[in-house]
Amino acid sequence: MDARIVRQSHIARALLAVALSVCCACSGAGEASPGAGRDPAISHIPGLASAPSVNGVFRNLDPDYHRAGYVARLRSLVLGATWLVAEHPVVHVCFADAEAFAQWEGKTLPTEAEWEFAARGGLDGMAYAWGAEFLPNDRYMANTWQGEFPWENRGSDGYERTSPVGAFPPNGYGLHDMIGNVWEWTTDWYVPKHPREAIKACCVPHNPRGPKADESYDPCQPDIKIPRKVIKGGSHLCAPNYCRRYRPAARFPEPIDTSTCHLGFRCIVRPAPQQ
Repeated sequence: MDARIVRQSHIARALLAVALSVCCACSGAGEASPGAGRDPAISHIPGLASAPSVNGVFRNLDPDYHRAGYVARLRSLVLGATWLVAEHPVVHVCFADAEAFAQWEGKTLPTEAEWEFAARGGLDGMAYAWGAEFLPNDRYMANTWQGEFPWENRGSDGYERTSPVGAFPPNGYGLHDMIGNVWEWTTDWYVPKHPREAIKACCVPHNPRGPKADESYDPCQPDIKIPRKVIKGGSHLCAPNYCRRYRPAARFPEPIDTSTCHLGFRCIVRPAPQQ
């Protein structure tokens, strides 16, 4: 699993690389795959390291050129949108956006079980990713909400909204921001409860998966057939008086067509199966 969540600078780089491949195709230079040779191609773009505005790059881009994820959705970009906070986690990405970026990187998104295993950092059974206490030695270990949600945002941890990735200590596996800051997509479809735990240790499934897509519909909205994925980790909007979802065990449903200001993702690379 990636040690750090996908940042806005990463998405800017991806969008610029795809734009360059479009320009090459339109000029007759041939179409390159999104991942191939992207770093050399974009290394000479002025201001890339400081995450320049990218909306102008796609203002005239044919939305039918590339229908996967974030590229297909570019027809709805707002002029003036930027990635100026380059090292903050990327947000406002629906599931297809996250999945498309992961594929472009040659990676994938984690399952719920993979995500939670990684988030615990080797501390099985603990309430938090860093141990049993929320504030060990009065130190904030993640970007969460301080004060009465939603009207009192004290920002005692130094941040009222998202924080730069890596601003808080990593967990036992060296992973940053597994808890707080922004929620993270997983690939499992959501149901309120997991299947019953196995009675015998020999029957515990390896990397258990969720239900089918049509089982994840919101029962409170029977007329809306939008499947929901499990999101994990909580965010800077999670408060002790409201949800306490800044725990590895916590989970929440998110419709796959929906993006929010406190939901991002990170990628994973699985080892090749043994022959």
